[in-house]
Amino acid sequence: MSIRPQYHIRPSPQGPLAWDVRKLIAHAEALQLQPRLVPLSAIAELDQRYWFSEPGDEPTPRAIAQHMRLVEAADTAYPILLDAEGRLMDGMHRAVKRLVQGQQDIWALQLPTTPAPDFIGVAADDLPYED
Repeated sequence: MSIRPQYHIRPSPQGPLAWDVRKLIAHAEALQLQPRLVPLSAIAELDQRYWFSEPGDEPTPRAIAQHMRLVEAADTAYPILLDAEGRLMDGMHRAVKRLVQGQQDIWALQLPTTPAPDFIGVAADDLPYED
């Protein structure tokens, strides 16, 4: 599967922490992790501000429509990716799709240890998005 350059970003006292999602997926594949069913109720991020958390990143109808298109196109055959603590690192559109479909769970891979971020203190707009 070829995916567009994208990042999992979390706030921290040092500034944003960013993981290259493509590297996370490759890491999970190298570990040969087995997917397991995870209840959607266990994914805390489904009840938190997630896509619209940056200053100036407002949930306008146009921005929501863009996410709706991504949710609709999401392929739930691919497991989501959780860090060692069970926090979502990749797959929010897939999780939302399952939620909208009325499902109770989703296939997930969970990393045994959370890798160090690829970027620290770099704003989302300044991350490299070219292949």
